[in-house]
Amino acid sequence: MSYRAGRHFLQIPGPTNVPDRVLRAMAQPTIDHRGPEFKALGRELLDGVREVFRTTRPVVIYPASGTGAWEAALVNVLSPGDRVLMFETGHFATLWKQIAERLGLDVEWVPGDWRRGVDPAQVEAHLQEDRGHAIKAVCVVHNETSTGVASRIPAIRHAIDHARHPALYLVDTISSLGSIDYRHDEWSVDVTVGASQKGLMLPPGLSFNAVGGKALAAHGRATLPRAYWDWSPVLAANEKGFFPYTPATNLLYGLKEALAMLREEGLPQVFARHARHAEATRRAVRAWGLEILCADPREYSASITAVMTPPGHDADRLRKVVLDRFDMSLGVGLAKLAGAVFRIGHLGDLNDLSLLGTLAGVEMGLRLSAMPVAASGVEAAMRHLEERARPA
Repeated sequence: MSYRAGRHFLQIPGPTNVPDRVLRAMAQPTIDHRGPEFKALGRELLDGVREVFRTTRPVVIYPASGTGAWEAALVNVLSPGDRVLMFETGHFATLWKQIAERLGLDVEWVPGDWRRGVDPAQVEAHLQEDRGHAIKAVCVVHNETSTGVASRIPAIRHAIDHARHPALYLVDTISSLGSIDYRHDEWSVDVTVGASQKGLMLPPGLSFNAVGGKALAAHGRATLPRAYWDWSPVLAANEKGFFPYTPATNLLYGLKEALAMLREEGLPQVFARHARHAEATRRAVRAWGLEILCADPREYSASITAVMTPPGHDADRLRKVVLDRFDMSLGVGLAKLAGAVFRIGHLGDLNDLSLLGTLAGVEMGLRLSAMPVAASGVEAAMRHLEERARPA
């Protein structure tokens, strides 16, 4: 292969670009995970990671992908045959449902069109019909990575409360944590699922369960089989800063640095930056004359935009042109969206110029792919970024 100058633009919705600071932190020598130096690291991380989840409660850290954290969230609070209410908001919500079914749970599945998030009114209606409280958990994907649709987590919490239903509230934040405002405690979420490779700016390999008090109580009654995923030994070891298994020490070094970076920028500023980039991307899409997959502006994602290609045009061909000509990776359309959408990831360690480079690559790819382009999306995005960059 010949050398390609410049950096590769990794604009899929995760894994995201890993900042140099995080890479350098991960390059430190591995230490004894039973020694005093690791004990100090463990305690610092277990306290620090709570800030991102906005919780004072425990956060369990696993050496695993987000799929492991999905399973952990279910097996720690539920029993065989328990009914769970889940919603078809996209590919990843569907995968979580499949895990629940394999575990022997009874899934009450609410179909969707992959263009909208969870409807709080539907949540309330299903729970009000469940007079015997057979539903033990409501499972929601906050930000559906396959569609760029963000469900309204506080409104769903209100719907559960308004129905006066005791179901647990489980939320997947894998592509929203560290990118979109999220408040585990304030929104009374019982278990929050997260992962390292998106807004936390790390490689894949760490996943999280933020655990509320109600979930801990349910954990004591739950009887689904669990061993590796069991919260109890993890929480017991965490009290002293350790883990009951060999931890991913170098990823934990990276997590420490990533948390420091988020703290230095400030979470409100991080969320504002992501919202600014998302709006600039949507303005570019509209200028091109293309359609955003998310149908409800209240549910626009701040970390991912899924773009529909016109009938007769193949999104995968566009992605190939962009990769071959401009060394940039865009997200593929998953499952029933294959070939019909491409996804622009604008999350993680990204600034205005990086975003404009991304949009320029897409625009050139659209023209080279002979897709109809109404106007310059890059110019539309630039205007928005210029306006937002001006001092008050």
